[in-house]
Amino acid sequence: MPDTPAQRHLVIQLARFGDLMQTKRLMATLMADPGLEVHLAVDRSMAELAALVYPGVVVHALTAHASGVGTAAQAAAANLPVFATLRDLDFERVYNLNFSGLNVAVSGLFDPAIVVGYRLEHGHERRGLWQDMAMRWTRYRRFAGLNLVDFWGLFAAQPVTPGAVNPIAQRGGKGVGVVLAGRETRRSLSPGVLSTLAAAVTQGIRAERVVLLGSKAEQGLAKEILSVLPSAIRAKTVDRVGLTDWSGLIDELTGLDAVLTPDTGTMHLAAHLGVPVHAFFLSSAWCWETGPYGMGHRVWQTAEGCAPCLESAPCPYAVKCAAPFAARDLVRHLSGNAAFEIPEGLLGLVSGFDPLGVVYRPVLGEDPLAPRRLKFRQLIGSWLGLPMGGDPDHELACELFEEQDWMLDRGVLPTDLFEFMKNSERDQA
Repeated sequence: MPDTPAQRHLVIQLARFGDLMQTKRLMATLMADPGLEVHLAVDRSMAELAALVYPGVVVHALTAHASGVGTAAQAAAANLPVFATLRDLDFERVYNLNFSGLNVAVSGLFDPAIVVGYRLEHGHERRGLWQDMAMRWTRYRRFAGLNLVDFWGLFAAQPVTPGAVNPIAQRGGKGVGVVLAGRETRRSLSPGVLSTLAAAVTQGIRAERVVLLGSKAEQGLAKEILSVLPSAIRAKTVDRVGLTDWSGLIDELTGLDAVLTPDTGTMHLAAHLGVPVHAFFLSSAWCWETGPYGMGHRVWQTAEGCAPCLESAPCPYAVKCAAPFAARDLVRHLSGNAAFEIPEGLLGLVSGFDPLGVVYRPVLGEDPLAPRRLKFRQLIGSWLGLPMGGDPDHELACELFEEQDWMLDRGVLPTDLFEFMKNSERDQA
């Protein structure tokens, strides 16, 4: 008898590099099921990387961003054959991860009953209860600590355990990688500060090689950093900024002892490969939302009361959250000197797990929000049926939950009830 055709699931992830990597818990869950044929729709610029990090997955390349295309009409025309292919495939489940016009439009290719996440239904944009709750949590960003990897991973009914997503971070003997900058300027360290910290880490772990990593846009920044590196460190530094494709970037990262980086896609790729990360989080970057995923990564998080800020709004404090990264004691610590004090306004954290997902535990400095963050995770994890322990915080539950969160099935929204009631009234008339 012929084999039974595999069930097909589709993940729609049309955002950028970091978001593609942060989809891994959901992708790992689907890929672990031998009865599933897994499909992934991504922006055309991410198609090669998607095939490398998610082997065996069927990748569909869409034009989701303006770079590298002509007019909007040309982009739409290029997408039409892909839309037709997706529409004709018999998907059992579609996971639509991003709240964007194109994402919602693509979801309209499918029966809304099979779409998890953001969907188009009777011409209206809808989102599931899990996404509704997450939007509500944005009012409590400072303590509502759920990593994006876990948020998307929990789109699946039974996601793989957090420890099954990425390898444990381990040194590989190939030296230190330095990621020069992220997309947002305020979330990156200045060349002078970054070069000082890179030299300190290189000295602290006695690395014999340093490699600079980044896009072509940072090639000038690479020259600036090389000019201020100590001569002994500069002599063993290789500049690969703007010179790697996706495969080359993976090759450069694989086997490194450490990667120094702001909140970037390269940080998430390093964690995917099990490379130890030293992540610098400042300004709007908040490790409890987008920190490196896995066991054993180190995060230096600004602890200013104004963090995390909105990147779109000007900073009224002259980005004072960057100052602790230039502190002498941080340099002493990274270079291996035990005689230091954690700079004021900075937290040193190490990544680990609880039943809900990745956590960042303070090992240097005091996190006044840690008890509140723990209560949040216990509450959300318990709502999901996970063994979180601890006593419920009824006051916090009243802040975070609304009646429909526990009265209704998770696939039912109040608008569904309103429509049902209107139909019932019409039938009785």
